[in-house]
Amino acid sequence: MPFIPALAQPLLYAFARAFTQPTFQRGLLLLVATVLTPGRRTVTNVLRTVGNLCVGHPSSYHRGFSQRRWSAWRLSRALTTFILAHWVPTGPVVVVGDDTVEEHPGRKVFGKARHRAPVRSSHTFTAYRWGHKWGVLTVLVQFPFATRPWAWPVVVALYHSEAWNIKLGRRHKTPSVLRRQLLAVLLHWHPQRRFLFAGAGSYGTHDLARFAQQHCRRLTLVSRFYPCANLYAPPPPRGKARVGRPRTKGPKLPWPQSQVAIAPRRRLRVRWYGATRRTVEVVTRTGHWDKGGEGLVAVRGVFVPDLTGPPRDEYFFTPATRMTPQHLSGLYTGRWSIETTWEENLYAQAVAAASLGGARSVTV
Repeated sequence: MPFIPALAQPLLYAFARAFTQPTFQRGLLLLVATVLTPGRRTVTNVLRTVGNLCVGHPSSYHRGFSQRRWSAWRLSRALTTFILAHWVPTGPVVVVGDDTVEEHPGRKVFGKARHRAPVRSSHTFTAYRWGHKWGVLTVLVQFPFATRPWAWPVVVALYHSEAWNIKLGRRHKTPSVLRRQLLAVLLHWHPQRRFLFAGAGSYGTHDLARFAQQHCRRLTLVSRFYPCANLYAPPPPRGKARVGRPRTKGPKLPWPQSQVAIAPRRRLRVRWYGATRRTVEVVTRTGHWDKGGEGLVAVRGVFVPDLTGPPRDEYFFTPATRMTPQHLSGLYTGRWSIETTWEENLYAQAVAAASLGGARSVTV
């Protein structure tokens, strides 16, 4: 199409294989119209912007979503492949994960449920929103003209509540299982690449830690830790008598919050939120994280109290026990770019709306 800039054509035409030719032409037109349209970016509204450039009946643009045959997974794979080939060709890939809740209070919204709103909630108050909860993985790309990395959403999945899955007769997937599957898909698509993953507090689960330990050669996980996590020493070697069942774990270790109260602290200068640097005191310990029936996962925990800004004490952990505290804290605080994405980038909303396959009320 003549209205597509030459610089953007390699990226946009990477998606051509996921569509038929008529659908792809309509998708390009909707994309350009979305950029030019102020206000609500519904299909009907963006078609008003392009006017006579529309090819075919306007209802065919709605059917591209409501009766879609294209796969959002193929689009995600094409976008990820393009980003890694052109912008992160070598070295480890930094991936950031988070959950976002989009409010859709309508009565006939597909997959709608009540979810906790993390931005509006506090330690003493929990706010809820009716709508969609999305698990999103983004790739951090450092451009030479930007002071901080840009977070590009590449893999998106909708979380369905347990009540919704029971209604449709589907197997329920907890948020932790859904996040693990997103990481597994990324590893499957790019078997030759190594990923450094920083997840929000909801990603700091025993299930994901065990998954990262199983794929430690290609995946490094960093997330928030629990001040009261159950840590144990490794199981002792079995004696010569070999009587009874071997022990699965050693003596119980103090909670992380109990260890940092008495352990000596080391002062470091680390990367912090917003592409800044802060002076912090670090306490680091290793142990084996236990969850009943799931086994032990060796982890390194780091306690980081902030000394130069507002009080913001953080507990981090990683199954990569050899990772330094500077690298661990810098990798996690670098995930702030995804928060900026939610404020400035509409791409995640576009992919989410397209994946639902709604009709006239679809927002692109």
